[in-house]
Amino acid sequence: MEPKAFSLLKTRRDFIRQAACAALGTVALNTAIRDLRFINAAMAQTPVNDYKALVCVFLSGGNDSNNLIIPTAPDQYQYYSTIRTPVLAIPRAALLDIVSANPDGHTYGLHPNCPELQTLFGEGKLALLFNTGTLLYPLTRSQYYSSSYKKPPQLFSHSDQVTQWQTSIPDQPALTGWGGRCADLLNAVQPDAKVSLSISVAGANTFEVGNMVSEYSVSTAGAIALTGLSTNSAARLRAVTNIMNLTYPNLQAQAYSKVAAHAIGTADVLNTAIAPTAAAGYWTTPFPATTLGSQLRMVARLIAARSALNMKRQIFFCSVGGYDTHTNQTAVGDASIGAHANLLGEVSKSLLAFQRAIEQLGIPNSVTAFTGSDFGRTFPANGQGSDHGWGSHHLIVGGAVAGGRTYGKFPNQTINGPEDTSTGRWIPSTAIDQYCATLAAWFGVTNTDLYTVFPNLARFASANLGFMS
Repeated sequence: MEPKAFSLLKTRRDFIRQAACAALGTVALNTAIRDLRFINAAMAQTPVNDYKALVCVFLSGGNDSNNLIIPTAPDQYQYYSTIRTPVLAIPRAALLDIVSANPDGHTYGLHPNCPELQTLFGEGKLALLFNTGTLLYPLTRSQYYSSSYKKPPQLFSHSDQVTQWQTSIPDQPALTGWGGRCADLLNAVQPDAKVSLSISVAGANTFEVGNMVSEYSVSTAGAIALTGLSTNSAARLRAVTNIMNLTYPNLQAQAYSKVAAHAIGTADVLNTAIAPTAAAGYWTTPFPATTLGSQLRMVARLIAARSALNMKRQIFFCSVGGYDTHTNQTAVGDASIGAHANLLGEVSKSLLAFQRAIEQLGIPNSVTAFTGSDFGRTFPANGQGSDHGWGSHHLIVGGAVAGGRTYGKFPNQTINGPEDTSTGRWIPSTAIDQYCATLAAWFGVTNTDLYTVFPNLARFASANLGFMS
């Protein structure tokens, strides 16, 4: 005789299938079936003893990665300089050379404001992933111009590409993010967790939206409590909590009181757990006093509190804006300084401080930070900046990263060449599905469940890019 829970699950599956077929069509049916797979997979999870965290660092606006990683072979650099001069080209002498453990026939340099990234790469804790972006299928230039081949909708649009990047499903309704789907699958491994598996230090985002796990937003100072209910107002906090715990005959009032009481309780638990790391000098390597530095400092504090919060798996979201550099991208007469240079310097300093903090906590192989962005930018200048592009280069940082290496294929940077849609917009050679699936597999998503989290993954040659050890 089959267990009652299994019987109920089959009943729900049949009901959803019939209802979806009758009323909502194929897309809704596939979504419903995927939800059932999540339920099945989540029920099968067992608690784990190790700890792992993924930290998404989203560079909002579209990072010009053409100036983050630059080819230094004489002929390639000369072409780069010719196309990007006089506005965007960085002098060859200013570039920070890196030596890859897996040479691909090219040589590269980092932006001069990124010595910390150069250090991490040399230590084998930073991997570089080339020319990655949203894709429905692998795509060549000729296929891009053919109506017979599908492309992600609304290319070069900020809002659409952010959503597609954070969901990794460009051809389906944006109902959940890929981080949220990973959280749904793995939440059961920590049944005694005191806070959500998904925490944002940058407000609401699509990346962490799940069906079962809700993202929990905190500020760079900690959990956001109700005004006037701080720890120095203990009597007021006690009074409000008692009011929330009363029995209310109205169902709406009951629901509100439970939610409010839970929020107050969770904020108190979290802020108490992170209190030991509040001192300015707690971290051996100081975090920069910038937007991203402050966010990553709070992530480090939350990770330090993992035992107090009973956490085994955590997903964090950070975001910093300013990357939509249509104008004033560089200083007049010197492309190595200016607005974009400052942004890259912030990323470089913040990621090094964060990695040192994780090492200070004694778990260097347990946390992986990675970048995302709307898209890359055009290779030629657009006035005093650059326009919206497509494929972009990304950074993966952590002790478990097979670093000191490059992954993916560096684009042929010829304007109107084999990898250019036009005006220096690189057609991605690696899909974000592959990028994100590699991270999810390390995080603990099984090979089978990867294709539930990333339903388009089978369209691409490799489900694992190999940058996680």
